[in-house]
Amino acid sequence: MGNDDLFPCFLGPYGENDELFERVLVELLRDHVYWRRNFHPDDPPAIPTSASQTPHYQAFAARMRRELHQLTAALKRSVPFHSPRYLGHMVSDLLLPGLLAQMVTLPYNPNNVVDDVAPVTLDMELEAGLQLARMVGYPADEHRPDCAFGYLPSGGTAANYQSLRLALALRYLPVALKSALRACGTGLRHHELPAPVERCDDWHLVNLPCATVLELHAAWQSLVAGTADAARAQHLAQALAGERIESLGLVEFHQRHPELRPPIVYAPATAHYSWHKAMQLTGLGSAALRAIPERGMRADADALHALLDGALGNRQPVLMVVGVLGTTEFGTIDPIAAFAALREDYGARGLGFSLHVDAAWGGYLATLFREPDGSLRERARVRAEFGSFPREPVYEAYAALARTDSITIDPHKLGYLPFGTGGFVCRDHRALALLAQDAPYVFNGASAPDYRGRFRALGRYIVEGSKSGAAAAAACVTHRVLPLDWARFGRLPAATIGAAERFCARARLFARNVADVATACIPIEVDTNLVCLALNPAGNRSVGAMNRFVALLVEELRVDARAPVQLKQFFASSTALAPDALGPRDCRHLLEELGLDGASLVFAPTHAEQADRLLILRHTLMNPFLHDEVNGIDYVDRYFEFLEERVRALSGESGTSRA
Repeated sequence: MGNDDLFPCFLGPYGENDELFERVLVELLRDHVYWRRNFHPDDPPAIPTSASQTPHYQAFAARMRRELHQLTAALKRSVPFHSPRYLGHMVSDLLLPGLLAQMVTLPYNPNNVVDDVAPVTLDMELEAGLQLARMVGYPADEHRPDCAFGYLPSGGTAANYQSLRLALALRYLPVALKSALRACGTGLRHHELPAPVERCDDWHLVNLPCATVLELHAAWQSLVAGTADAARAQHLAQALAGERIESLGLVEFHQRHPELRPPIVYAPATAHYSWHKAMQLTGLGSAALRAIPERGMRADADALHALLDGALGNRQPVLMVVGVLGTTEFGTIDPIAAFAALREDYGARGLGFSLHVDAAWGGYLATLFREPDGSLRERARVRAEFGSFPREPVYEAYAALARTDSITIDPHKLGYLPFGTGGFVCRDHRALALLAQDAPYVFNGASAPDYRGRFRALGRYIVEGSKSGAAAAAACVTHRVLPLDWARFGRLPAATIGAAERFCARARLFARNVADVATACIPIEVDTNLVCLALNPAGNRSVGAMNRFVALLVEELRVDARAPVQLKQFFASSTALAPDALGPRDCRHLLEELGLDGASLVFAPTHAEQADRLLILRHTLMNPFLHDEVNGIDYVDRYFEFLEERVRALSGESGTSRA
């Protein structure tokens, strides 16, 4: 694919599309002013035309202009994310449709908590959620009873928190329902249960499949709605609300149900730190977040199998298993297909849990696997466009997304939208009814029968109380301009995957070129468009000395707030490989490949070298213009030429410090 497909998509590394950007922006801002003037045009202007001539007005305008000019002057020290010389963190240039949509929506200032204050952008948020649902293979027809639901929180952290809230509600509703029915002297049968709900034990109820829980909830709602006595119906509703874990809290709930142990969550050791935050915010506690051992910086499905065996044998409730689709440090893909198979297997054996995928980084790569009609592309057709992508486990992971319960996706990462635009999608929208929270001054308390009508009171179901509708406009418009399939939006991640494959090939050449002064390798097999590079001075055996050497490189590749950004040739980031995350076998292999003495890999809290882990370079290859076909420039080549020069220079400077 040539870059000509991408030319109109961004403002551009050199501001090449400034005329298009300015023309559309001015046109739409003028349109906003005309809209204001045509809302009851018979009303007189509140600000007289002569106001601009007054000293106070002119002084205010002068102060405002001065502060804004100072702001733009200060912003020149910002990180040049737009440049193909930036290979650092998970951020790049912004797509023009989203940038313009967000900017022109801001003056309208919609609040997507309810349609009373966001009649347009709230519908756009619901549409964007369904666009994301379709991208990952969830049912996205809002007329289906099991249609998916998605919305746009501020980022992956809020989305992960939402997934825990939803899992808690689903797991523990049947237990609360049993208590409420017993208290009210009412029975409720269900075709998948061996006995009426009130006669089932708590362990059985807390492990019911999600679909069964939703059917139970629907049956209970029908029971309440069919109760002729209004007071009796209200008593039933209040009885369930009073028994739910959301009302009682974790401590009181488990005191009432002593046979149940507090739940745990399994997540990979490479999971984002937001999971610790989410566990703390929900009151579950960080100690209940249990690490799944890893193999090659990917969660080990066999290890998870053993953990689930132990949980089943000990009657330990498992609230959720988390898989990561593109780790923050390495871009690696967990075995989502194996996780889905384990969930189905253990569900049949009586251990139920929710399966969530944190695809904050890798979510939009799903466009590469999606046909325009919404079907899944064959692996051979995807692979025909690349050298080795996708490996079979990667393809299987994306194909298995439709079998999960909920997914985090960040449009402000590989969706190329402004920050503050995260994404949460769950497979069945009916589950959101369990999270409903009413406020009479905002919501009327009644649930509309249709999909759009129900979620126009979006604030009832989500973490946020207020949220900008401008982000929803940005996402929805972008997905309309570039639908989320391989032929349209997919051309963007395709360019970045191609860049990652070129980067890997060039890294191997670089390793040969610098072999006389350093050992270089790609320490983690590449799954996506994030590539790490490990470097060790030739002859060095000490982890601490290697880390000092790499730290010198990192200092040259990171932003320096004290110096103009133009002085930097390239930008990259860094991360660290910890032995406990790598595992003994992979750690030993990497140490041997780099020529390091394993005995030097030690924890020394008072030692400045921090030799308990390996410091490595990390490169995020999401700029689609890394290969400039027009001018014949490959910035990947230029980066490695720069890196070779710096490695040779620093090797000479650091030679005396080798161990």
